[in-house]
Amino acid sequence: MSDNSVVYKSNVRIERVKGPLRRAHLPAEPDPIWFGVHGAIAAHYGVPAGVSEPHATTLDYIVAAAAG
Repeated sequence: MSDNSVVYKSNVRIERVKGPLRRAHLPAEPDPIWFGVHGAIAAHYGVPAGVSEPHATTLDYIVAAAAG
């Protein structure tokens, strides 16, 4: 019989700041991580230039984590 106990539970808090801009509080990071949109992704979602400063998207972080 396998042990199905939880090994790790991530404690993350996300705050929507404005529009696509979000602030994530992650374990082991002393400062918040900013998520947003940029370039082609902003254009795809119809976010006009100048609405918010460009930041990496959650997709960028997922790709970086998988590629690591």
